[in-house]
Amino acid sequence: METSAKKYDVFQAIADPTRREVLKLLGEKELPISEISSHFPMSRTAIAKHLHVLTEAELVSGQKVGREKIYRLHPEPLQELKQWLSYYEQFWHNKLSILKHVVENSEDVKRETD
Repeated sequence: METSAKKYDVFQAIADPTRREVLKLLGEKELPISEISSHFPMSRTAIAKHLHVLTEAELVSGQKVGREKIYRLHPEPLQELKQWLSYYEQFWHNKLSILKHVVENSEDVKRETD
């Protein structure tokens, strides 16, 4: 039995602000598509397409309950994103250290001139 490759990865899935907001909503609780759709100024069909991308990236799953499909968040794939971003934290830390140094030195210079 051959499994097909995922069409979307985590990076593609979170590239869209609507999908990021959907993830945030599902982080709070499991929701049916009707309730997810109520948070956005777009059609239910558009939200279904976003949910499809998130499902392909394995960030959410849907389970049929009665007449509706209830979606839930699966945050584990976000670990890949966290690992990728952790490399760049060193640059942010360096920039913040430099900014702190500049601000502290400018305060010292200002006190000396007052």
